[in-house]
Amino acid sequence: MRMSAQLYVHLSWTTVQRRPMIGHSETRFLSRFLPAEAQRHNCDVIATGIVPDHVHVLIRIPRKLDLPRLLQGLKGASARLINQSDELSKTGIRWASGYDARTVSPGHLKRVADYVKGQTERHQGMGTLRG
Repeated sequence: MRMSAQLYVHLSWTTVQRRPMIGHSETRFLSRFLPAEAQRHNCDVIATGIVPDHVHVLIRIPRKLDLPRLLQGLKGASARLINQSDELSKTGIRWASGYDARTVSPGHLKRVADYVKGQTERHQGMGTLRG
């Protein structure tokens, strides 16, 4: 008998030199773009946390997945689209190289989702978001 495994990963990445490049319009764009891009890779976004210098995504992934390719889509395509549009960003965005990926057990899913969703409150003192 074959069991269906649910795999969950907490992803995070930063802007270059952790500069505060993610303003309100970039956050709105990323909040829509990241789940749509994840779906293209047969993944489901459970939670996002976006602050001026980094992004957290809790995601359900299929058993077979090219994780670097997924991140290339999430990071690379988002930066390309943001940087091509003056309406999305006046100054653009640059992601630092690399990312952090940690597996999450189903028993810890709610706790990690709450952590990811709580990023804005956790980082309130980071400075002013660009508009």
